[in-house]
Amino acid sequence: MSETLHTYENGAALAAGLADAVSARLAAALDARGTASIAVSGGATPKAFFRALAGRDLDWRKVTITLVDERFVPPESDRSNHALVASNLLQDEAAAAQFVPLYHAAATAEAAAAIASKVTAAIAAPFDVVVLGMGTDGHTASFFPGGTRLEEALDPATPRGVITMEADGAGEPRLTFTFSSLQDAGYLVLHIEGEGKREVLARAQASGEEAEMPIRAVLRRAASPLQIYWAP
Repeated sequence: MSETLHTYENGAALAAGLADAVSARLAAALDARGTASIAVSGGATPKAFFRALAGRDLDWRKVTITLVDERFVPPESDRSNHALVASNLLQDEAAAAQFVPLYHAAATAEAAAAIASKVTAAIAAPFDVVVLGMGTDGHTASFFPGGTRLEEALDPATPRGVITMEADGAGEPRLTFTFSSLQDAGYLVLHIEGEGKREVLARAQASGEEAEMPIRAVLRRAASPLQIYWAP
């Protein structure tokens, strides 16, 4: 699969540049179909990007936002990706967007994942935009090294939808879209910052087993070209 590296001087420039690129893709989808969809990731890295994107001039009422993955915690938790998106992206112009959460108040993470799969099935596939992050262990989405359902999650034959994942590095049980749900996005982005993440990416781009660094599945097998956005 092809990759394109977009490099910026600093995090602020990266946030603005990525917001420009993503908003252009969403605008094109709105022009073509009248609707648009984006799946975003949590963590500290995307906060500035979310804030920049929130101010972009789009018909946000027709944009659906969901999460690439989520912890099995309620949105009131400071560990919730839902809360992160609500406080940083669902603001300003983007407050009018439709947000589809992955967490549901079910008895188990498995039950919540089943509900999330049904609810998110209403979003037209593929996503117009998917923005992935990456951890220093090479995980992306909730595809963690050693994860309980990693092989299933990364198998392109696994149906689109949301499944659970548990791993030593994950903290709480996770809800994550499968690889098949994300890999054919109209615009597939890996958003990373810092020299450390760049070094992790370089290791992932080198030869090795995919199971060691799950990001390799995206680098090697995604149907859509990967747009890597990075700043030191």
